[in-house]
Amino acid sequence: MSLPKELYPSQDDLLYEEELLRNPFSLKLWWRYLIARSDAPFKKRFIIYERALKALPGSYKLWHAYLRERLEIVRNLPVTHPQYETLNNTFERALVTMHKMPRIWIMYLSTLTEQKLITKTRRTFDRALCALPVTQHDRIWEPYLVFVSQRGIPIETSLRVYRRYLKYDPSHIEDFIEFLVNSNLWQEAAERLASVLNDGQFYSIKGKTKHRLWLELCDLLTTHATEVSGLNVDAIIRGGIRKFTDEVGRLWTSLADYYIRRNLFEKARDIFEEGMTTVVTVRDFSVIFDAYSQFEESMVALKMENMDLSDEEEEEEEEDEEDIRLDIALCKSKSKFEKKIFKGFWLHDDKDVDLRLARLEHLMNRRPELANSVLLRQNPHNVEQWHRRVKLFEGNPTKQILTYTEAVRTIDPMKAVGKPHTLWVAFAKLYETYKDLANARVIFDKAVQVNYKTVDHLASIWAEWAEMELRHKNFKGALELMRRATAEPSVEVKRR
Repeated sequence: MSLPKELYPSQDDLLYEEELLRNPFSLKLWWRYLIARSDAPFKKRFIIYERALKALPGSYKLWHAYLRERLEIVRNLPVTHPQYETLNNTFERALVTMHKMPRIWIMYLSTLTEQKLITKTRRTFDRALCALPVTQHDRIWEPYLVFVSQRGIPIETSLRVYRRYLKYDPSHIEDFIEFLVNSNLWQEAAERLASVLNDGQFYSIKGKTKHRLWLELCDLLTTHATEVSGLNVDAIIRGGIRKFTDEVGRLWTSLADYYIRRNLFEKARDIFEEGMTTVVTVRDFSVIFDAYSQFEESMVALKMENMDLSDEEEEEEEEDEEDIRLDIALCKSKSKFEKKIFKGFWLHDDKDVDLRLARLEHLMNRRPELANSVLLRQNPHNVEQWHRRVKLFEGNPTKQILTYTEAVRTIDPMKAVGKPHTLWVAFAKLYETYKDLANARVIFDKAVQVNYKTVDHLASIWAEWAEMELRHKNFKGALELMRRATAEPSVEVKRR
């Protein structure tokens, strides 16, 4: 193959050529020659490089410089240009002797990634991992993961690569979980996240706490309730509720949301109710109550919408008197069969909008009572909250009596916040209001036997009891009460 005349050594090159004839294996001489011809066209430098590499095929310095110049040539060319094929061939030739040099592999792999040669790039990455020692694998894995995360790479390929990477470095499992979520592979993402949470030795390289990871798992399970199977979602979320005291409201709503997405609406209601009766902070209660009321409102709206549609369908349908069990086509359609067979059956009545509205109204009416229960769970010895609870049931004496009974049974006078004797007095006055003096006296009699923190509380009870007797003209009884109140207590009472 004849070369153009300009590619032959010129008069200025003769000095270097003569030196190289005397010592063709000197890297220093070849390098000086290349530096001296740095302004020459690349074709001429290409011949010098090829001659130098033929003499010194194991020189990293020459190969690196040659490949960098080759890369500069193709930088602004389209990936379909023939120069890219030449570049790839040069890299392959370099790797015959440079296969232990990670820098050469990385240069080659980055240019293959740009060329979008999926299979060739994947195989080259695998060759690099086979050729290099394990201590240098982290330099290859980084661009490998970037490559498999690109758009257009088959999901199965990316999955297999990530799974292999986790065998090399299990600490990067969070990156894999993130990839699974981005790829809509909810099942495996949930399983991997659950395994991370079960691992007591796990340490997040991204600085995420166990609590944060737990919330991510709950969100994943509830948002994709129908796609994820094989995990006991109820047990997982309840475990989180027991373990983490903050964000309890959010976890309860997540669990209810899971059942809503599974179309188990009654179960969702049970969860909302359970959540509202167990949380101990007003913030958590508000989160659950708002979600519950929103759920009930949406159910009512959906039902009204469906009713309008079903009314139109009924007008179009004709009456069919024959036995529907004989209609094979209808039996195959489960929804139509159920609609026909249960028609007129009150438990299967679709028109239950009134029931749903009543349920929503009942929920709204219960809000003050439920909120008060939350405050009492925070401190059951708070006298003021018990008084407020009684006031909520104004007009319902049965409820008020039950509340007072619960209050005096629950409150420990030694731990009470406020004056516990006021509850006994208000309890007795409730009976007095309804002209039931016998029960009022029973309440006062029990009240004076309670071991109060201060004597003033006991004295107030005796005084209130006497005043009640005076109001009802029972002067003799009042006088007897005062005698009892001022008598010296027995030895046993003193000891107590």
